[in-house]
Amino acid sequence: MNTPIRKKKILWLTFILILSLSIVAVQILTVQAGGADATGWYCTRAKDHRQPRADGALSYVEQYGGYYIDHHHSDPNGEDKVVYLTFDAGYENGNVEKILDVLKSEEVPGAFFILGHLAKAHPELVRRMAEEGHLVCNHTYTHKDMTGNGIRLLADEVTRLEDACQAACGVTVAKFFRPPEGKFDRAMLEEVQRLGYKTIFWSFAYADWDNQKQPDPVSSKKKILDNIHNGAVILLHPTSATNAAILGDIITSLKAQGYRFGTLYELTEGAAE
Repeated sequence: MNTPIRKKKILWLTFILILSLSIVAVQILTVQAGGADATGWYCTRAKDHRQPRADGALSYVEQYGGYYIDHHHSDPNGEDKVVYLTFDAGYENGNVEKILDVLKSEEVPGAFFILGHLAKAHPELVRRMAEEGHLVCNHTYTHKDMTGNGIRLLADEVTRLEDACQAACGVTVAKFFRPPEGKFDRAMLEEVQRLGYKTIFWSFAYADWDNQKQPDPVSSKKKILDNIHNGAVILLHPTSATNAAILGDIITSLKAQGYRFGTLYELTEGAAE
């Protein structure tokens, strides 16, 4: 065989082999990372205090008992204006207690999606949440990815959190679930339904989770109030020093605008009508 032709053939075969291995590697990583349809939840913000809508590729969550907004309160100028405060709480750094102090002072309910660490390390806080009228909800025990292969762990993660709350805190977990990092796929949503839970996403959140890069309180307050909308499901992290500092002002401002604060039972029961 002519040497140049032979070299070209070898190069071509090598290219095909590398391409095939790359495709296989991508497929393996996709499965390990969460499956073909795994994605992260988000909502595109709307102007003029109108409700945002999940993009078409994400809106299917409502077919599997998922909620992110109160469709029954969609009028920005409606007589009945409601928002839902939800918190993802994995640990305590002094700010969770401050958040609870604000909610108690303002007589406002919240829903806390907690992890096993908080239940085991600070049972007094979890008991306080329940005693003061807040919902203690399920964010899994360890905050692992529950999509793809992780679906095998979901029932155990959910049950472990329930057991930890009951044993350490004497608290029964409400049947509301929020996936770690907002990551989900159809199989996960179906399994959550099978376990008797409703999956709660959100229609507003902002970058408040990094304790080393806390957002400015003034700009954060403006961002929240500028993007508030009737029927909003608000996600906040109660470990945020910024949130602990501004939550009282946020609640006062929303009350002055005619908003009331609902519970997830109202959100999910109303949505089912």
